[in-house]
Amino acid sequence: MEPDLIDLDVLCVGHASYDLVFSVPHHPAADEKTVAAALLGCGGGPAANAAVMVANLGYRVGFSGYLGNDVYGDSHLSELLSHGVDTCCIVRGDSPTPLSAVLVKPDGKRALINYKGDTRALPADSVDFGVIRPKVVLCDGHEPHISARLLERCAAEKIPTVLDAGSLHSGTEALLDKMDYLVCSEKFALQHSGGVDAALSGLAEIAPWVVVTLGERGLVWRTGQEAGRLAAPPVTAIDTTGAGDAFHGAFAAGLAAGLAWPELLRYASAAGGLCCTRLGARPGLPDKTAHRALLQRWQGEPMS
Repeated sequence: MEPDLIDLDVLCVGHASYDLVFSVPHHPAADEKTVAAALLGCGGGPAANAAVMVANLGYRVGFSGYLGNDVYGDSHLSELLSHGVDTCCIVRGDSPTPLSAVLVKPDGKRALINYKGDTRALPADSVDFGVIRPKVVLCDGHEPHISARLLERCAAEKIPTVLDAGSLHSGTEALLDKMDYLVCSEKFALQHSGGVDAALSGLAEIAPWVVVTLGERGLVWRTGQEAGRLAAPPVTAIDTTGAGDAFHGAFAAGLAAGLAWPELLRYASAAGGLCCTRLGARPGLPDKTAHRALLQRWQGEPMS
């Protein structure tokens, strides 16, 4: 008997971790001991957070990546399921679930330490995506082998693809020329091209659509000879952790919904902005009601 096909608006492929977020008065100096005012434990990782963001906005979403057979993997899997994320393409094993310690200062700035142990990117044949029918695929570059295999199918079936390019590493480099939409951080732009303008020009020769997010300064974009910018929504930042993940998830969801380009960028920007208003990436991902309310209050700047 043939397995039932699973229709998704978005399939997110990449990194899943577990985050321990400490609220600290300042980032400690060498040999300094400090006391955290608060501690939060929750699932994390760019693609996993993006999947929860998509689910929060009311879309059908799945996540594919690795979780260890440990307490952190169990907790993260339960969290994904509680949000309604499809988990049939998650691989589990005896290597540890990646763990992140995040130090957040009162101004929202953060420092992050990640531990992966012997956990490595999954081999290309680790996941059978045959039962999944996504409208949009989002990859964060941390699972380049399974992503590359899936992207071959996306190209053949004309499924739109989005790269969460948070930083320049072997995974994001391997996927750059396979994507329709490159949504990059300012950090990635500087690493790749030495500057934002240079990145827009260079990356626009690789992919049809390029967006560079600039935090509280909004974003810039380019497609072909067209370019423009959008201011960030007015929010008070408490913790910037996960803002990019929220942006990418909402961007992919908006693509699946067929939003026009200006509306799509505002849709994603509102999600990223709202994520900064709460402690922690996962708890900061806004729900549909809060997201809609901010969009109604904020019209964004005119786009050129």
